[in-house]
Amino acid sequence: MTKIEKIEEEIRRLSAKELALLRKWLREYDAQAWDLELEEDVRSGKLDSLADAALQGYKNGESTEF
Repeated sequence: MTKIEKIEEEIRRLSAKELALLRKWLREYDAQAWDLELEEDVRSGKLDSLADAALQGYKNGESTEF
């Protein structure tokens, strides 16, 4: 049995309250991981071309303000 299969088995045994707590924890954990990935992409310059394109579009009048 793999780790994932063991985890799945344990999850099936959770009460409704425990499952709700797990869902909350997973959402928060995933959000933190996403934030770290985004911060690293910004630091590394991976998103620079997207920012440059957005700024150029704004300068060219291709965008509108909300």
